[in-house]
Amino acid sequence: MIFKAVRDGAPYPDHHTTLKAWAEIPPRPIRLAELITTKRELALDKLLAEDSTFYGDLFPHVVEYRGALYLEDGLHRALRAALQQRNQIHARVLVVEG
Repeated sequence: MIFKAVRDGAPYPDHHTTLKAWAEIPPRPIRLAELITTKRELALDKLLAEDSTFYGDLFPHVVEYRGALYLEDGLHRALRAALQQRNQIHARVLVVEG
């Protein structure tokens, strides 16, 4: 299995973090097997796009909540890494208390 689990939605409260605030979090390596996705579906065109990060952050967004790591944004990047047989990605990790 690529991810630890696949969910439909996030179990953590809305954190209201802006894109500017996300950009201030330094990326760190995260193993794909530690991630729990918050989306069950992916648009294939985003996965296959040559420059799918044109309008977004270069790094996926992960929320750490109650000791678990939830992939909030960047599912297509994580899947592309898995297809390239990489077992980790660099992501920005926001810690949400709860």
